[in-house]
Amino acid sequence: MKTVIINKKDNVGVCLEDGERIPRGHKYALRPIACGEYVIKYGEIIGRATKDISEGEWVHTHNVMSHLGDGDAENYTYDFCAESLDEARAAFMGYKRQGRRGGIRNDIYIIPTVGCVNNVCIRLAKEAQSLVRGSIDGIFALTHQFGCSQLGEDNQNIKKLLCDIALNPNASRVLIVGLGCENNGLDGMLKYLDGYEYSHIESFNCQDVEDEHAHGMEILARFADECAQLCREELDMSELCIGLKCGGSDGFSGLTANPLVGRITDRAVAAGGSAILSEVPEMFGAEQLLMNKCKSRDVFEKYKKMVADFKNYYISQGFPVYENPSPGNKKGGITTLEEKSLGCIEKAGGGEIVDVLEYGELVKERGVSVLDAPGNDLITSTALAASGCQIVLFTTGRGTPFSTFVPTMKISSNAPLASKKNGWIDFDASTMDEEGLWSLVLATASGKYKCKSEDVREIAFYKKGVTL
Repeated sequence: MKTVIINKKDNVGVCLEDGERIPRGHKYALRPIACGEYVIKYGEIIGRATKDISEGEWVHTHNVMSHLGDGDAENYTYDFCAESLDEARAAFMGYKRQGRRGGIRNDIYIIPTVGCVNNVCIRLAKEAQSLVRGSIDGIFALTHQFGCSQLGEDNQNIKKLLCDIALNPNASRVLIVGLGCENNGLDGMLKYLDGYEYSHIESFNCQDVEDEHAHGMEILARFADECAQLCREELDMSELCIGLKCGGSDGFSGLTANPLVGRITDRAVAAGGSAILSEVPEMFGAEQLLMNKCKSRDVFEKYKKMVADFKNYYISQGFPVYENPSPGNKKGGITTLEEKSLGCIEKAGGGEIVDVLEYGELVKERGVSVLDAPGNDLITSTALAASGCQIVLFTTGRGTPFSTFVPTMKISSNAPLASKKNGWIDFDASTMDEEGLWSLVLATASGKYKCKSEDVREIAFYKKGVTL
């Protein structure tokens, strides 16, 4: 049976194919592991043995548990040890924007302020498909169920996220459609946009016009006339921001897809570009490694506070911080949250962490930033794109057909998934073909390749409070 040992410190290996006793992607003991002893993978602790484990025995949830409740894992220190990345130049063909980074798509968004006008936006988008021509990539209604009956932080977050979506560089034009009586009114949204360049955005309230459909179609027809003539031009990599996300991870995600995406992150950053890593709960157990890559003590302190706040949020809701992995993760070979997290953070590459962003905050720095958002695929992918990412690199071991409102490239951790779900998967990372993935990212940014899920455009919000 083919196996792999990731780090010389490890006391478990990984099976690369199904065996009689151990499934593909799962772990086996390299030597006897006593009850209570740490289980080591990636050279780091991924849990404790709950019973004696014999050499060669299957190591999984039946004999291992998380060690995150031990209490000694939160004594964080700062010991900077990020890699130095060699500078390199790269470019892509995109759309130059005024006051924003370059776009990789020529999209028109229709954004409702409140779920009450979803049907209006859907109808507008459906009829407006006849207007798509020239270089226009599409006209999309980005519907949601919120915008009213939310209070406090939730109400502010919805406003921020919708405005950030409207500011995404992939949007050539944006029509914001309000009702006229909602909490998240147009006046508040336009006030939030003050200080940004938003000449590409127009808006109206349905209650203020006689025929909302005719009024909206008139605006969209003008948008289409303006956008159809737009042309791509060469843009420097400093104009690109990549979102980093994993979902439906398996035992191979930390071996193939996530490390391969980490190399792409390093190449983009070395060329002056940016990337954003999120999924804070899926850093638990590996957060110290990212803290040691923070470029300054100030960034370290911001990161430490973000992690502590998210853990306290879990605890305040009555849940342990290790309430993870998912059933699919476990079936694919991931045993504990620490193991999942150590694979997850590989997507950030080897360079330094330059900033920590609040949920709904736009990216500011070149390099890798960390964003405060949960692990949920739709919520976090939306948050990444709302913070300014024009593309999301989404690694997966189980597969998923979803897409957020920017191109969402599905990168499989294993060849069987890539073969079985060819209609979902854009790239098979089991090949570890760095040049191939880098070329595909640049082709996607330049409009030469469209991700297989790109016809789907969805958004979702991180909601914490009550609904009236």
